[in-house]
Amino acid sequence: MPEDTRAARGMRDLLPEDVRRRDYVIGIVKDVYGLYGFEPLETPALENIGTLMGKYGEEGNRLIFKVLRRGEHEASGEADLALRYDLTVPLARVVAEHRGRLPRFFKRYQIQPVWRADRPARGRYREFYQCDVDTIGSRSLVVEAELCAAVTDVLRRLGFSSFVMRLNHRGLLGGILESAGIAGPLHDQALIALDKLDKIGREGVERELHARGVPAEAAGRLLGGFTSRQAAGGRAGNQDTLAWARAAVGQNEAGRAAADDLAEIVRLCAATEAGRHVVVDPSLARGLSYYTGAIMEIAVDDLPGSLGGGGRYDGLVGMFLGEDIPACGFSLGLERILVVMTERGMFPPGAQAAAADVMATLFEGEPIDDVLRLAAALRAAGTRVDVYPEADRLGKQLKYAAARGVRLVLIAGADERAKEEVTIRDMETGEQTSVPRATVVERVAASLLRPRLPGVKQS
Repeated sequence: MPEDTRAARGMRDLLPEDVRRRDYVIGIVKDVYGLYGFEPLETPALENIGTLMGKYGEEGNRLIFKVLRRGEHEASGEADLALRYDLTVPLARVVAEHRGRLPRFFKRYQIQPVWRADRPARGRYREFYQCDVDTIGSRSLVVEAELCAAVTDVLRRLGFSSFVMRLNHRGLLGGILESAGIAGPLHDQALIALDKLDKIGREGVERELHARGVPAEAAGRLLGGFTSRQAAGGRAGNQDTLAWARAAVGQNEAGRAAADDLAEIVRLCAATEAGRHVVVDPSLARGLSYYTGAIMEIAVDDLPGSLGGGGRYDGLVGMFLGEDIPACGFSLGLERILVVMTERGMFPPGAQAAAADVMATLFEGEPIDDVLRLAAALRAAGTRVDVYPEADRLGKQLKYAAARGVRLVLIAGADERAKEEVTIRDMETGEQTSVPRATVVERVAASLLRPRLPGVKQS
């Protein structure tokens, strides 16, 4: 019986068209982040399990893919390694390990796959890429503003225009929780539940708060405040929202300081394109426990969930180094971006280009080395050339070229060789032109410069 050839659940095979689209998005991300002075970094797929455990909160710990010990230790059932859960904790380890070799303000981007033992869903996989951008070493709110601006520029370059950069602060949330009567030891539990407000609604969060030990009266006060604020809808501007937040934290000093920080971030973002997209949202929680300051998340119209998020995590590097090192970052969800862009037809034709510009035909009894020399000359000039690998009828070769979206086909059979010519067939128009072999490279280059016709298959 044949073996099951499907990829493991939550994993995917990426066919050429998928890879080209991914490369297009990654190319824009790298380009924009480079404009902001961020440098590339890569870390191993596997980390020591102690590096990851205890950094993501209770739910995160359950989703880590653990790797059993190998060889003679396999029978123990113990795990000593784990697949990377995100790119932030590995970054913190790198900073602690290589601090002496890094600049005072280390600005890095990292685009690599991560793995989570999560339940697969639309746009949610167990293996997926993250596009992270982080700044290590500064507590200045300029860092938050620059991150918001960089992420905004990426999304706008990709073709997104209607999106919101939700902005909040863990200190503000702490002040609101305190004012609602939720004790400090329950804050992490309350934030895990609150983070689901836009997914399961007030009643669902209320049930989860109760299950996590939050008194019903305190939960009611907390959610009542958020519900009344949400009732105002999108009509409330950032200044009105901040005024509500200051009232909600009362005399809580940390909460009021956090509101001031948010006001400053909003002011700084106004000097960039991010200013058109940043919206203060006191209900934004983000579940990861390592956040210590401002937190951000991208929301897109008609799309459940987010396209990415991040925030300040000044204590995470200190878990490895023994001293707090300020840090702030943002992670874009590449898979969700690809799903949305594909469904909405947002990719330009160039992002779905054919694998080759030109295909060289091959016929029975014709010298193969002659075809290969022609292909080599074109490749040396920067043209992508596919050589049909088997001698076959011209009709079948042309059908293959059309299916692959190849722009030009070169025909060099016995008649063409006798005249020292090559026939160039334009697969869009069907026109054929015979040219001297010595001018093929120049004539192909000129033909490829012409814009493609609308509606022609690109991949």
